[in-house]
Amino acid sequence: MKRAHFCTLVTAMLASLHLPIHAAPDARVLSVAEREKAPLLKTLEQVVGVESGSRDVEGLARAAELIAARLTELGGRVEQIPTGPEIYRMADTPERIGASVRATFTGTGTRSILLLAHMDTVYPRGTIARQPFRIDGDRVYGVGIADDKHGVALILHVVSMLQQLEFRGYRTLTVLINSDEELSSPGSRQLLTQLGAEHDAVLSFESVLTTSDTVTLATSGIASVTLRVQGRGSHAGVAPERGVNALYELAHQILQTRDLSEPDRGLKMNWTTAQAGVTRNMIPPEATASADVRVLRVEDYDRLETKLRERIKHQLLPEAVVHLDFERRRPPLEATDASRRLAVHAQTIYREIDRDLGVQDKPEGGGTDAAFAALRARGPVIESLGLRGFGFHSTNDEYVLASSIVPRLYLATRLIMDVSADKAR
Repeated sequence: MKRAHFCTLVTAMLASLHLPIHAAPDARVLSVAEREKAPLLKTLEQVVGVESGSRDVEGLARAAELIAARLTELGGRVEQIPTGPEIYRMADTPERIGASVRATFTGTGTRSILLLAHMDTVYPRGTIARQPFRIDGDRVYGVGIADDKHGVALILHVVSMLQQLEFRGYRTLTVLINSDEELSSPGSRQLLTQLGAEHDAVLSFESVLTTSDTVTLATSGIASVTLRVQGRGSHAGVAPERGVNALYELAHQILQTRDLSEPDRGLKMNWTTAQAGVTRNMIPPEATASADVRVLRVEDYDRLETKLRERIKHQLLPEAVVHLDFERRRPPLEATDASRRLAVHAQTIYREIDRDLGVQDKPEGGGTDAAFAALRARGPVIESLGLRGFGFHSTNDEYVLASSIVPRLYLATRLIMDVSADKAR
């Protein structure tokens, strides 16, 4: 039997048995990914070595300089973008926010791709003394290494791989590393949305759990509600009738807004903290309460806020002043048909190296900067292209798996090449 006929017969037999037929890996891409593992580990040590907590403006400036220098070495047109007047101020937003780093690489193709990661961490300066960079078997430890220093390093080496492969088939490849993700991106959200609208695909490099090997298409939207009641203080024993009890009004407001969750829509609102009063023998002049909000659809923010503002008009104590703050900390990332198609293509790429890629298209809590980019995106948005990690927001055991470096480098590089060539449909 001729070889061509034999191969055709085998393929047909496999198809009839519904067994997967894996394409061979791109040998050049895989070879470069394997060579990049050791340099990426060195980059991780360098990036982790610069402490850059979200409120540490000096540390963020050092991290931005390091990242900008590396992107410049790779040939990008690099700029540091300071926070402008468009900042979205929330109750916990600091006065000063670090700059974002944007690099643009110009190619010869027609498709534009945006790569996202963040340089800031949740840790105060000095944490590195308790959690230094170290490698222990397959685990690579360091402050903020899983969230999201590894994402920064991964992007740098994906860009390096594309250069080594002499691939410039994109129209533009844009890298954005922001410095306020852990603060809910008050200074960079507008830029993220703008860039999402300007690109054909968005790839975000947050980590995935060590127990899974997935990409993410959907995350919850996160908001917070703060209710402030201004009453009037008075002696609780001598003249309580002269006061306006802010605690009574707050309790009334909480009770009349306790049923606004809509589980069938994935909308959750729960009052979680409250404070009132000055001392035991004074009618409370002030009271506050906060609620946590999660949504699956952007429009549910408007629906919920409208209902809240209507409800609080009904007061127990007319003399009290009730004020509502509704902070939209993050929009939800909603799975789209375009994102699902690209995720399926990512699965075929992963199978080239004999790996199965899971796709999470239902929110499981948390939030992402990719959701800001998705608000006006014209194409697919994929999150969790980063390394497999553990211990996010912990003080002594945050790590990523070194064994995930080569597979994730291969996946991201091949995705960029295929999106650029308009193959990932």
